Amino acid sequence: MNTTGAEALIRSLEKKGVEIIFGYPGGSVLQIYDLLRDSSIKHVLTRSEQAAAHAASGYSRVTGRVGVCLATSGPGATNLITGIATAYMDSIPLVAITGQVSTDMIGKDVFQEVDITGATAPFTKHNYLVKDVKELPRIVKEAFYIASTGRPGPVLIDIPKDVAAAVFEYTYPERVDIRGYKPNYEGHPLQIQKAVKAINRARQPVICAGGGVVSSGCHNELLKLAEKCKIPVAMTLMGLGSIPGEHELALGMFGMHGTYFANKAVSQADLIIAAGARFGDRAIGKRDKFAPNAKIVHIDIDPAEIGKNIDTYIPIVGDLKRVLAKILEGTEEVKEREWLNTIKKLKTEHPLKYEKSEKLKPQFVIEKLYQLTRGRAIVSTEVGQHQIWTAHFYKFSEPRRFITSGGLGTMGYGFPAAIGAQLGRPEERVITISGDGSFQMNLPELATALENNLPIKIIVLNNGTLGMVRQLQDFYCNGRHSCVDFKFVPDFSRIAESYGALGVRIQREDEVEDALKTVLNSDKPAVADVIIDSDEKVFPMVLNNSPLSEMIGGY
Repeated sequence: MNTTGAEALIRSLEKKGVEIIFGYPGGSVLQIYDLLRDSSIKHVLTRSEQAAAHAASGYSRVTGRVGVCLATSGPGATNLITGIATAYMDSIPLVAITGQVSTDMIGKDVFQEVDITGATAPFTKHNYLVKDVKELPRIVKEAFYIASTGRPGPVLIDIPKDVAAAVFEYTYPERVDIRGYKPNYEGHPLQIQKAVKAINRARQPVICAGGGVVSSGCHNELLKLAEKCKIPVAMTLMGLGSIPGEHELALGMFGMHGTYFANKAVSQADLIIAAGARFGDRAIGKRDKFAPNAKIVHIDIDPAEIGKNIDTYIPIVGDLKRVLAKILEGTEEVKEREWLNTIKKLKTEHPLKYEKSEKLKPQFVIEKLYQLTRGRAIVSTEVGQHQIWTAHFYKFSEPRRFITSGGLGTMGYGFPAAIGAQLGRPEERVITISGDGSFQMNLPELATALENNLPIKIIVLNNGTLGMVRQLQDFYCNGRHSCVDFKFVPDFSRIAESYGALGVRIQREDEVEDALKTVLNSDKPAVADVIIDSDEKVFPMVLNNSPLSEMIGGY
């Protein structure tokens, strides 16, 4: 059957089970959009291409499926770059499809031409410039395979206009076979035996759970291992939800803004079992002082991550779910462990806390939100102080409920990611917690939420400043604040109402509960503009060039 390249793309996406594409049209993708209208795939028109990529990422993170976004050539393609890089840093499976000028025009600087494959090469798992229409079905199938296997990540497909218009006889490949790309899922048996022996001998072990626990779906195996061997679990920002936040073995987040007891436990451990964590700089503090008494067992699907940042005693390359299942079989059950008494004392004597005052505290707002939702919401955040307050004071009960930009730290991520999350899991309550700076970056996506009848709740912790940068200036610039305080901040509740959403403003502690109930009970998008103290800081904090054991504030 003769088919155009655009038709082949749509048919191939349908065969991959794609239900939703987030995108923004333009001249180089007219043929694709014309056919998309009559396909089984729902298209969500965002208000910018960057938001389309973030929404596809949010969809992927809550469903575990590959997110898909679509943009035209030139500025449309380059506007996807931040979203693609965000997905790459956090290992989120994404397929980004871009239009391109005709193949005979490539390299001639014609209207809306850009080398998007060259631009994204450093932060995609792979990318394709489609030069032969007959290759398009294979490329689509390979792109989804590469994005979702091994260490997940984004793949880009760039389709020139003449390729989209070319006609050929369509066939869809039955299987994928890529030379040189063979992810290893089975951990080496001898390495697993060494890990089992190390765990059985350890007196003060700690599991450091990263985003790999979420993407591999091994949270049950992790919890069974922790409970069987009585091992406390510290989590990276991306690993939150690996075990229930209220569990007695949960230490919360460790790292630059980790809890006191998580950082102390990691620093005093004699064995670290790193599960799908890459030992990023924000997690480990001063590198040569990280867990000075601990041997490191590092389990990861990506061999490039093992030993990259921290020397590893027992490296294991493989799928976490399979490796942890094997380790679980060999470990000895522990009835009591004195180490846990030390952990309990650290938690009791140094809990997370904040000082009450006349000004509304953001931690109080998040605690109240947690109580009202019983910890069962899907929560996305932007990047900044509110992100860390959320990580500390909203206790996530399971994986795929916390959506945030970890590796790249992308402001403007949380709200469009929440749109993707709500479309991916429409039965769930989805909440975005944002700062006033971040929210203004993708505020127009309120229209996207309204057009698609998405009852997303947006909690804007509004302190009139770029709070995290301001805090860093307090510590590293002698308190000299430069270009962080906004001279004008709009009333976000009134902006919400102008779009047709619900808007409320909260300025006092006694208003919080009733206002949040109003927002949560709304059947349409709702914005709570919460006026908080601009001087409130995120604590604990590990200063530059300090070990995790040396923290300031918050305990």
